[in-house]
Amino acid sequence: MRRRASVSPRVNDEETTLRNDEETNDEEIGVVKRQRQSSNEKPKEIMAQDEASASLSDESPVTMDKPVCFIDTDSDGKLCVQQSALQILQQIQQPVVVVAVVGLYRTGKSYLLNRLAGKQTGFALGSTIESKTKGIWIWCVPHPTKAGTTLVLLDTEGLGDVDKGDPKHDTNIFCLAVLLSSTLVYNSRGTIDNKAIMELQYVTELTECIKVKSPNKDADDSSELVKFFPSFIWAVRDFTLKLKIDGKDVTEDEYLDFALKLKPGTSRHVMEYNFPRECIQKFFPSRKCFTFPFPTAPENMSCLGSLDSADISSEFLKVTDHFCNFVFNDSSVKRLKEGYTVTGRVLGHLAKTYVDTISSGSVPCLENAVIAVAMIENEAAVIVGLQVYQIGMEKLKESFPLELKAVSSKHQDLSSTATQAFMKRSFRDTDGKHLKSLEEKINELFDGYLCQNEQASKRRCEDLLSSLSAPMMEKLIQGFYAKPGGYDLFCKDLEDIGKKYKIQANKGVKAEEVLDEFLKQKSVDSNAILQADKKLTEKEKKMKAEEKEKAALLHQEIKAKEEKQRQLEEKMEAERQSNEERMRQMKEKMDEEMRLQREEFERAMDCKLREQADLLKKGFKEKADRMRQEIEEFKKRSTEPETNRAKEFAVNLENGSRRHEETMAEIMQNHREQMMEIQKKNINSSVDCCIM
Repeated sequence: MRRRASVSPRVNDEETTLRNDEETNDEEIGVVKRQRQSSNEKPKEIMAQDEASASLSDESPVTMDKPVCFIDTDSDGKLCVQQSALQILQQIQQPVVVVAVVGLYRTGKSYLLNRLAGKQTGFALGSTIESKTKGIWIWCVPHPTKAGTTLVLLDTEGLGDVDKGDPKHDTNIFCLAVLLSSTLVYNSRGTIDNKAIMELQYVTELTECIKVKSPNKDADDSSELVKFFPSFIWAVRDFTLKLKIDGKDVTEDEYLDFALKLKPGTSRHVMEYNFPRECIQKFFPSRKCFTFPFPTAPENMSCLGSLDSADISSEFLKVTDHFCNFVFNDSSVKRLKEGYTVTGRVLGHLAKTYVDTISSGSVPCLENAVIAVAMIENEAAVIVGLQVYQIGMEKLKESFPLELKAVSSKHQDLSSTATQAFMKRSFRDTDGKHLKSLEEKINELFDGYLCQNEQASKRRCEDLLSSLSAPMMEKLIQGFYAKPGGYDLFCKDLEDIGKKYKIQANKGVKAEEVLDEFLKQKSVDSNAILQADKKLTEKEKKMKAEEKEKAALLHQEIKAKEEKQRQLEEKMEAERQSNEERMRQMKEKMDEEMRLQREEFERAMDCKLREQADLLKKGFKEKADRMRQEIEEFKKRSTEPETNRAKEFAVNLENGSRRHEETMAEIMQNHREQMMEIQKKNINSSVDCCIM
């Protein structure tokens, strides 16, 4: 029976979906798309909302009391990712340090991982000649020395198990450990001799099993793998030799370097000897070695996990503590291409993408996996930004009706906060498509909230006028104004209602418009009272009716136009400030991504320069010359992305400015039309006054 974690999963492993209009032939993306078209998937909107909701939760660490199976084989013998593990990873919003242990079966890998987890037991320790761990198991614990970080431990199936039917299975497990980890621990027994190095044959197959760019491209990109591969630790168990070379004491790291030393010559035998060593040096320039003595007497080895410290060699415990402290302090957070920090959620996406690709018979590609993850993360980032905006506006809605300035100001603040949330989550939104999508959706929501605010204002104003006009309406019913001079009394009461109405607070944006409508409605009663007032001559009645009604209605129309003009000006200013803030955040995001990209390049370049210097030092001039050419080509390829990113930002900036200018042009056109209406009304009013 499979073990299950104590964490209660909250969301499905397929939290968001991929856009079908992405122009790419990348195999990983195709695999993920096909996977998400299965009949048991969630609808796109629900999956994206699930993931966005998870990311809005706090970033407190997720603690598992024991490991769970992460990657297993299905009934067809193909690798598959377990949903229970993906659901746990989905809850981890923190950056992750991923430590994977690989090695031949029955070499004690699980014991080291239990110690890293700070536990005596957890990962299964076998006591027979059979491999205990199957597939890859995962254990997520709070990082003991890095606050706000989760330590992810991966225990892999032992390599070299004779019971396996698929000869590629071990290679696939090894490749997945390399792809998913930030620190790779290779666990072996005895010494680092030629046999031990040859058993690490899987490292020689990495260039065939992992690509940086699309497998469809013919270019050899193996030199770039070093930028993305984990640091390497060789843990030598049951080590009995003295650390001496030519009679001199050496460190464990010097012992490893000596074991990886190349032989001069070009014979077939020499090339076969050098090849795995060259691969280890090339792909894992950051190397560390630990030599562990026997932990206890042979008869106690089968129950190592349950032994008391007193029954375990003090020297073994000392080395184990040293190993754990090194991993805790020197293992870095997992990062993707261009320095993007991997969270537990992203690690789950990566695992799913890589496993589906391998199971389909294709070669995992780092670039394509990054594109696939970026698509997932960016779409979810839009949902995150919208939720941030919507939560704030829903709270503001409780205070409706409000003046437009108050709503616009809050909209502007929340729009900025939503953009920040998007930027934090987004990755490689190079064409600004998803940021534009967020902007458009926020504007749609804003228009909806403006409409709701107007409706609340209209209800408030209508209720207010209904209350204020109640005494006048009662008089009208009782015939109070049906007498000589009644028209003047009615007009005075109507004027008093207007004055009282205007001093009332919290009327909102529809105050003038509702009053204008109210006065138009009362003009019917006003005309009836005027016609019944026998105190006035017919000529006076006609003049009063035209003059009074025209002046009142014109006044209200002008006020309504002025109010709309003011609102347009406020929207213009809010849009200008929002656009400036978006451009600032875009620039900040690009600068950060460029910084991470430069750091990534510098780390890789440093490793290559050290490797070249080492080759020269050891007399391998021809290899050093090839390395120099490789470094020059590497520099050229690495500077291109920075130039491209700068161009992409310039395009995004231009697109953002163009959208802003289009919006401003539309607003200005409305502004001019409103001004012309007001001027026309004022001119006509002046002409009428002159005639009268």
